[in-house]
Amino acid sequence: MSSFDQIWKRSGPEKSEHLTTCLVTAALFGCLGSSYLYGYSLSVVNAPAVYIKAFYNQTWMERYGEPAGLEVLTLLWSITVSIFAIGGLVGALGVSLLIKILGRQGTLLLNNSFAILAALLLALGERAQAFEMLIVGRFLIGVDSGIGLSALPMYLGEISPRHIRGSIGQFNSIFMCAGVFTGQVLGLPELLGQESRWNFLFGFVALPAVLQLCALPFLPESPRFLLMERRDEARAEKAFQAFLGKKDVTKELEEVHAESRAQNNLRVASVAELLRNRAVRWQLITVMVTMACYQLCGLNAIWYYTNGILREAGFAENLIPYITLSTGGLETLAAICSGLVIERIGRRPLLIFGFGAMAVSFSLLTIFLNFQDKVAWMPYLSFACILAVIASFCTGPGGIPFILTGELFEQSYRAAAFTVAGTINWLSNFAVGLLFPFIQEALQTYTFLVFMVFCLLGATYLYFVLPETKNKTFVEISQSFTKINRVSHSAPEKEMEVVLSVKPGAKEMTNGNPSGVIEMESSF
Repeated sequence: MSSFDQIWKRSGPEKSEHLTTCLVTAALFGCLGSSYLYGYSLSVVNAPAVYIKAFYNQTWMERYGEPAGLEVLTLLWSITVSIFAIGGLVGALGVSLLIKILGRQGTLLLNNSFAILAALLLALGERAQAFEMLIVGRFLIGVDSGIGLSALPMYLGEISPRHIRGSIGQFNSIFMCAGVFTGQVLGLPELLGQESRWNFLFGFVALPAVLQLCALPFLPESPRFLLMERRDEARAEKAFQAFLGKKDVTKELEEVHAESRAQNNLRVASVAELLRNRAVRWQLITVMVTMACYQLCGLNAIWYYTNGILREAGFAENLIPYITLSTGGLETLAAICSGLVIERIGRRPLLIFGFGAMAVSFSLLTIFLNFQDKVAWMPYLSFACILAVIASFCTGPGGIPFILTGELFEQSYRAAAFTVAGTINWLSNFAVGLLFPFIQEALQTYTFLVFMVFCLLGATYLYFVLPETKNKTFVEISQSFTKINRVSHSAPEKEMEVVLSVKPGAKEMTNGNPSGVIEMESSF
């Protein structure tokens, strides 16, 4: 057994044999062209900001014969930054339709075209002397991120056995953090963070997309999608065999069939139907609260203060970019640790701990910021709090909201749920970017108290409402909300519950006598 397999075996239940090459490859290349690009795009735009503004000013002068005013440059830069979130919202709103037509894998493949086109526009905008190309490129990479952050967690959740579903889902968070870290490294002045090279920094976006475009066609589609929505049992069986690494997948096929029967005439529900259905009301509220807190917890605001705190600590200006690398490295390390322990600890404790620890760190950071000018060593404590906020975020809130969105809903509602979750995510992202400067100007060093409140509210809600989803089937998770939704099991759901509760080796009784052995428990 390899050291990689041993790590997974120690960190989760004993069925580590289902961590197949096909499953890991799907997770790696799926994340490489989706979540990795999202993280990279978040960090990379800040490194060449000075050079991009200079390019905007030079282009404006060549067109109109006079330099752009400060207001014009600020407006153009604000549009360049914020249009990423608008593109993400457009992608999230359209993902449900794309998934219905193309499937999970097909949607991820098509999504690479947005990333490649965006890379071309961003890289060639300076040569063409058209700052509009950069703005359109940022919009398209936002569309790519909006689609990818919905289609990818859905795909990973449906292809993963339930005992490692959380760990595989955390690949999404790990690659986001790795994308942020890569953007920080490539943005260093010695690499691509120079006036003559910043366009190559944007052009790098095409590489992960091309790699995913080459690898993903050789991987199977989601077997649940094939069986429950396309009714293609032959392809679903082959997909199960590839992802699970075994020939006999009868149990897995029967479980999905039983789930389909439990949902009565399965068809993909629309967003409107999802919003109206009482049976999924609290699942939907939980996803909306969790996804809103994902953006409103204040992590994006942390980046605003980091460089200033390092300057106050007395670090030389030329050293600050290298010290800032510690934040990206810590993000990635915390996400990896979360992926290794999520199947032991569970989603619920990691989320509650993450938001709770962020609230404590924000409280301490507010105190330290107020004493920063009076005590020489206080900036070091402020920076330690920043690292604590980042680590707390990545242990749970940084990736688990996407896992939960796929787990809390059964097949017919999953696409619509990701559309709603993505909409909340990107609207909250846009709101933070729009309102944070005003909040910071009004509250100064007390700014983080606002985010502390959101973290506390999120942790409190999750403590009282969210059930643990670790190692449960999608139907079992849905049934956990039956009482709070005030709905009763339907007959098919009761049948499904009976099917899923039978363990291998149990005896079926016919007229009081055992008639045989039922083996219905599957990996999914």
